[in-house]
Amino acid sequence: MDAINPSPLRRFVIAKHSITSIFDQLLDFVKDGSAFVDEAWRSEDLGPVAVEEQSLEMQSCAIKLTTIRDVLLRRHMKVAFFGRTSNGKSTVINAMLKDRVLPSGIGHTTNCFLSVEGTDEDEAYLITEASTERRSVTTVNQLAHALHMDPTLDSGTLVKVFWPKSRCTLLRDDLVLMDSPGTDVTLELDSWIDKFCLDADVFVLVGNAESTLMNTEKLFFHKVSEKISKPNIFILHNRWDASVTEPDYIEEVKQHLDRCVGFLADELKVVGLDDAAGRIFFVSAKEVLSARTQRAQGMPETRGALAEGFHERLREFQRFERTFEEFISQSAVKTKFEQHTVRAWQITEAIKGVMDAINIASADRKICCLEEREDLRDRLDFVRGQINRLSTSVKERIRTLSDDVTAKVNAPAEGIRSLPVLVDEFRADFSPTQETLLLYKTKLLQHVEERLIGGLDHRCSVGVLRDIRDAQSHMIDAVRPLLSAALQEQLSTPSASFEITYDLGLAALCADFEENIDFQFSLGWTALVTRFIGASNAKRALSGADLPMETVSLLQERSTFRDEMVVSIATGLVSVTSRASMTVLVIGGVVWRSVGWRLIALSVSLYGLLYLYEKLTWTDASRERALKQQFVEHAAQRLRAVVPVASNACSHQVCKELLSTFSRLTQRVELSDAELEGNIRQLSFRIQRLENIQRRSKAFRNRATELETQLEVFSVQYLQEN
Repeated sequence: MDAINPSPLRRFVIAKHSITSIFDQLLDFVKDGSAFVDEAWRSEDLGPVAVEEQSLEMQSCAIKLTTIRDVLLRRHMKVAFFGRTSNGKSTVINAMLKDRVLPSGIGHTTNCFLSVEGTDEDEAYLITEASTERRSVTTVNQLAHALHMDPTLDSGTLVKVFWPKSRCTLLRDDLVLMDSPGTDVTLELDSWIDKFCLDADVFVLVGNAESTLMNTEKLFFHKVSEKISKPNIFILHNRWDASVTEPDYIEEVKQHLDRCVGFLADELKVVGLDDAAGRIFFVSAKEVLSARTQRAQGMPETRGALAEGFHERLREFQRFERTFEEFISQSAVKTKFEQHTVRAWQITEAIKGVMDAINIASADRKICCLEEREDLRDRLDFVRGQINRLSTSVKERIRTLSDDVTAKVNAPAEGIRSLPVLVDEFRADFSPTQETLLLYKTKLLQHVEERLIGGLDHRCSVGVLRDIRDAQSHMIDAVRPLLSAALQEQLSTPSASFEITYDLGLAALCADFEENIDFQFSLGWTALVTRFIGASNAKRALSGADLPMETVSLLQERSTFRDEMVVSIATGLVSVTSRASMTVLVIGGVVWRSVGWRLIALSVSLYGLLYLYEKLTWTDASRERALKQQFVEHAAQRLRAVVPVASNACSHQVCKELLSTFSRLTQRVELSDAELEGNIRQLSFRIQRLENIQRRSKAFRNRATELETQLEVFSVQYLQEN
């Protein structure tokens, strides 16, 4: 007898599963997006990519979605039955459930609100409003006993009855049926509506076909329509089977149809006049319940239901159920999910706005980082080019300055020409004794070296040091623009502690100086040889007079060609005198005969007087002058060889000082280079992170668009009017 088509209530179940799935995806998406925004906001090194308000907004969206999802999981279709006492509300619910679930019949009056919903468990149970304790109910009598024996239950209390879905197909589709006390037993209708009716999708007014609508029933639904916009209301005229025994009464009772149509269309204005009649049904719930329980027990459902017109009333009840299911499914989907769908749209739009803002901010920041990195690269290339050019320039300047120092220090003529004056200025106690001579020569060396170094210092140091300071200042000024601000602050003025050290090493050079302050007659043989061939050659010649010819030959080989000729002549002369003194006598005789003895005697007398004079005038002062003259000759010869070495040493000092300064400056430039390279690497890494943020923000935005598409599909499929 029942329809075999799928129940329209499945539409709500499918829609609930669909919207719940969308919200599950949306919640996971928002949680991931919130973590992403929070990460972007807390990455302070990236700059103003995200702000705290965006992170808080994402967290708020996640909280709202969690709340909505929890609400969706609890959402179900709810139909509330109202009417006066004993109009058969519980019987209608039992007939719809096809089982005796709620107490009904004579002596059973519902004294509180009862909601019936399905449970996946095998046993039925109830939960009262005042306790979470489950009370097992196996039969209707147990339920009736539990309701009547609980003194805490009143008309404003809700008792939830959970009935196994396996025993009732209607409860498998998230449907909750709520029975109520009679509207004539209380005046607290407003509290009923606020507590139990605001989430109802369909209201069923169960009336008595034997009477018309009462003012209490009308008043209740007027209050409902004030708080709920156009509620879905069905009116059941129950106990229509009583009209079978009084055919004349049928037409009179059907006049109630006009009153109900006027009540729904004109008074409540919840439907139009054309649709109002479709909300009004004349049924016999008791007959339907009896027939369905019999069928459930395997008996023919017409057994014991032989009243005339039963099949028409059964079809009317089935038509009510079908119409009710269609209305409640459509209404519940719209009322339960429409606002949540709109809210989900608003959340996705807000998230898209956040992601767009982050994408734009990261793109702007990326452009800034790219420009900054390009500037740093240009700066790095500039610094490296400048330091290379500066290095070449500095090396050239150092070379020029070193050559200048070499030229200034390597001026032997002036120093050597002033040597006799420096030696003559020296004053010290002089004595021909060995100890005094040693001390005298030591002091003389110190005096000459100090005066020579002092002269060099006076002639060279001031100008050279000025040039060095200028070169160092030039280096610092040239390097300063190549350094970072922090390194520029660490630059200091050139150090004034550098001094040129002039180490001539005169003491070492003159360590082999040996004076000859013995008396030597100016016309003596040694003096004549010395005057003729020079002191050094004379010494060699005189010392070699008694030597064998092999030694003389060795000396001759070691001499230059000029010296060899001179020494050879002198050696020949000495050899002549040593071989035969008789030769001298012969020559003397020849002279005697030529000039006469008077001239010879006069010459010998003058020669003797001259010798005596020189011998008498050979005092310590003469010896000191001789020593100074010998020292001047010796030192001048040695200085001519050592001055170039000293000048090179001074040049090396200057070069070392300038190179050291430039090396320190170059190290600072290298530090600046390293700092620039580090900044470039950081910017490159930052740019990669910004690009990643851009990609992720675009991905989140695209995901939000996909979810919006799913919401759009859901809206078209379930929320828009067909």
